[in-house]
Amino acid sequence: MPELPSRPIPTLDELNRQGEGKLPGLIGIRFTHAERGLIRSELTLRDELLAPNGFLHAASVVALADTSCGYGTRLLLPEGASGFTTIELKSNHLGTAREGTVTCEARSVHAGRTTQVWDAEVRGPGGKVMALFRCTQAVLYAK
Repeated sequence: MPELPSRPIPTLDELNRQGEGKLPGLIGIRFTHAERGLIRSELTLRDELLAPNGFLHAASVVALADTSCGYGTRLLLPEGASGFTTIELKSNHLGTAREGTVTCEARSVHAGRTTQVWDAEVRGPGGKVMALFRCTQAVLYAK
């Protein structure tokens, strides 16, 4: 396993500011905990995040989980890496919500020099798991 990066972990305010004007900020993702290998976030539901049937849109759930895993990936990039890109993602939706706040906990499963694998659980307002998510990231290096 590569040596963990020595650069400081951004504060929660810094992480939340990075999403302003981008998808995470537009849909309202907020980070609540950050350490290397573990990210927690939340999303307060509002009408724009729901599907026409009145339930939380699956894409909103995927955006929360993928964003959380992506921010986590950035904290574990090896020295010399210039960034990353998602090469695969999968989600299993076990439930949904109509209102309240959903939370996400993303954990590193593998943090190598060329790939990272992250798992995330999205929980509904009552704490019940509503989605399981896994993504694989390709670590990029400047040529």
